[in-house]
Amino acid sequence: EFGLEDVVIAMPHRGRLNVLANVLKKPLKQVFSEFRDSHYDIEKILEELESQDWSSSGDVKYHLGAHSTREYGDGKSVSMSLEANPSHLETVGPIALGRTRAKQFFRGDTEEQFNEVMPILMHGDAAFAGQGVCYESMQLAKVKDFNVGGTIHIVVNNQVGFTTNPWNSRSTEYCSDLGKTFNCPIFHVNGDDGFAVVEACEMAAEFRQKFNTDVVIDIVCFRRFGHNEIDNPDFTQPKLYEAVRKQESSESKAATEMLKQGHSQQEIDDIRNMITYVVIFFYFDFF
Repeated sequence: EFGLEDVVIAMPHRGRLNVLANVLKKPLKQVFSEFRDSHYDIEKILEELESQDWSSSGDVKYHLGAHSTREYGDGKSVSMSLEANPSHLETVGPIALGRTRAKQFFRGDTEEQFNEVMPILMHGDAAFAGQGVCYESMQLAKVKDFNVGGTIHIVVNNQVGFTTNPWNSRSTEYCSDLGKTFNCPIFHVNGDDGFAVVEACEMAAEFRQKFNTDVVIDIVCFRRFGHNEIDNPDFTQPKLYEAVRKQESSESKAATEMLKQGHSQQEIDDIRNMITYVVIFFYFDFF
């Protein structure tokens, strides 16, 4: 609605497969094939599923990027790309900003415009507070030859940096306090309230498009399981995960809120059934 035609996204590995499959619509066949570097050879994948051990299949699937064009109901389309990132968290940030600047240059979308191409950088809470490349990148935000007209910074704040509590990993109260250095608007939002997250993101996008400045969204949430398949968070954050186990799911909270807003249980069930159908469709399409 504000003229955006191209989005360049950079993110670490947590949630990356979800973004690839559900935001950029990367085919699940391709995602699975890359687990074994079999390059979309479905017959080979099916054979290996039965005959080989996949427990050490590497993490290349978290490294790779994708590009797609999303079509919307009003006839508009947006080109989206997710940069490849070798799991070194914030390494990819300046790469995405450089790509954004290049696209803007060739479109003529520079100087006082910056409304056609927008970068979105996703961060972990500990990485945003602790990695120098975040400060270095933001310090270039208003430098003439590096300016991209503002970046949306989405901090997925699960309050655990691998296994480190916030008070052991930073000196500031909020992980997003880096944004104060550059007078960025900072939205703190409850990750369990999906409607509030959407509203915060809409405001951030509108602010960026109008004022061409960085915006930070601090999504305060939690990681339900451990950092990886062998990490048990009860060992390092026993009190936090005692509370996490008691937390109602975000999906269930959203359903309750929809009922309060006047939606019917049938509407909610239809949405759930649609999601289940999509998952089953992809499953059978793959196998």
